[in-house]
Amino acid sequence: MSPRTNDNATPDAEEATPDESTVGATPAENTAEATPDEDTTGTLPREDTDADIEDIEDIEVPAHDTGTSEATPAEDTGEAASARDTATAASAEDAATVASGENAAEIASGEDTATTTADEGTAGVTEVADERVAAVRRLSQSQRRWRAAQLGFCAAALAVAMTAGAVVFGALRDGATTPAVAAVSNGVSPQLLASGDLDASILSLQAQLRSQPKDFSGWATLGLAYVEQARTKGDPSRYPQAQEALDRSLKLRPDYDPALAGRAALAAARHDFAGALKYADLALKQNPYSERALSSRIDALVELGRYDEASKAADLADSRRPGVPVFTRYAYVHELRGDVKTARRVLRQALTTATSRGDISYVTSALGQLAWSQGEYHSALTYYARALAADDSYLPALEGRARTQAALGDRAAAIKGMEQVVQRYPLPQPLVELGELYEARGAAGDVQKAHDQYTLVNAWISLAHAYGVNADLDTALAAADHGDHKAALQAARAEWARRHTVHTADALGWALHVSGHDTEALPYARRATATGYRNASFLYHLGVIEQANGHTDKARTALKAALDLNPGFSPLGAAKARTALKAAQ
Repeated sequence: MSPRTNDNATPDAEEATPDESTVGATPAENTAEATPDEDTTGTLPREDTDADIEDIEDIEVPAHDTGTSEATPAEDTGEAASARDTATAASAEDAATVASGENAAEIASGEDTATTTADEGTAGVTEVADERVAAVRRLSQSQRRWRAAQLGFCAAALAVAMTAGAVVFGALRDGATTPAVAAVSNGVSPQLLASGDLDASILSLQAQLRSQPKDFSGWATLGLAYVEQARTKGDPSRYPQAQEALDRSLKLRPDYDPALAGRAALAAARHDFAGALKYADLALKQNPYSERALSSRIDALVELGRYDEASKAADLADSRRPGVPVFTRYAYVHELRGDVKTARRVLRQALTTATSRGDISYVTSALGQLAWSQGEYHSALTYYARALAADDSYLPALEGRARTQAALGDRAAAIKGMEQVVQRYPLPQPLVELGELYEARGAAGDVQKAHDQYTLVNAWISLAHAYGVNADLDTALAAADHGDHKAALQAARAEWARRHTVHTADALGWALHVSGHDTEALPYARRATATGYRNASFLYHLGVIEQANGHTDKARTALKAALDLNPGFSPLGAAKARTALKAAQ
């Protein structure tokens, strides 16, 4: 998956209420304003049954933001200038500076605060992050000890254990930092959600569902919240729970657009991008102004490699619902085409409209990532500092800061920072980067430490597969450099069969190269850079593959471009690129 369309997606800031689907649907030409219908959240009269209560207890209930109806196009365009207008405005880019994070610095994250409820069986619950990390690490240890044939059984056993824990304890273990998502039930105060006290919000929605188990809006909120928690916590065990909650919402009210948009988000999180596009289109058929569905549609088209359509979808979303979620996606579509100037300008526009700590952290982290990718390391650190001032536990900012410290040569700080990230969220990309930092340092025991990180990647991938997540791209990227080349090639071919993106082209080209198929690898490596996307890793791969095919001049051009663009793009890859460039002189 591309790094900034899903896994690091913005906490959607859409303001929606249970009557969202009743907003008057207008034609795609956008010729009329959508008009809220009468309040139809109307949680149905309670029909208490033991099954209802048990089901609610099985699926703990996160909550969302706002108690107001989704804004009409006219209201939206009055509140935020469109990204297209921003992109065509006169640039003041060189004089722009990162806005101060003073006000956001006072916001306490509360991420690591474990809470318990008065509900029976939840006393003494420990933090989910610690349990999940410990569970994955136990799996990785057993993987090292046992034969490879036993890994599938071990991963399945872990999956069952994690599911049981999630069903019993649910979201109440997760602290108060997960951004609220989806529609808010009438029983949850928008002010409470805005305070960032997610635990209190969970309790409020939980109480609402106990008294109104037929509340289709509440079930949609639950499902969307689980999708967001799975993404931010790196916990794929939430996906089956999310699907169950969203399906309940749709059973109670078929064609409810927030639930359909939730199914789109869930499909995208599982890397089922064809399914994400299907559900986004269904949601937009019910409500053409659904911000979440418009955003998910852009994501799906990007991840399917349908970039022309994604660009049109971004323009449409920008005309209907300008705001942070749309701005960030609009920027990424331009970045993929090599238009970094427009991407940066639109992200800065997004930052001017960001008010919540989640949006501030997300947008400044996106700006930091963009600056890092262009070799602007000090600017990147400034943006990451702003993100962490808003939320000192925000994962992409912590990870990005460590990555930038490594690029600047501060390996000790980078290792310390990345260790903190993977202790809480053992996800493939930071695990690989930490392993490479250990290898680059080369101290006593670092080889084994690096191997441990790569083993954890395998454990996470096994767990993801157990919960219905397509992790072939993660497998291909990790295994090509640090694992089984045959497995890398198999996974890359499978992913390419599903979708043709710059990222899958790069992964397949590199997997073919490390497997000794350089002639076959070259067209894919060239395709990965054909859109103009400025990615130093892609250029490095292209240079190595050109060199392997005897194209010394082209190899030299690509390798020099990679190092000129982002000289610290990888703890190991950058050094290898310099070595390859010397050989090509």
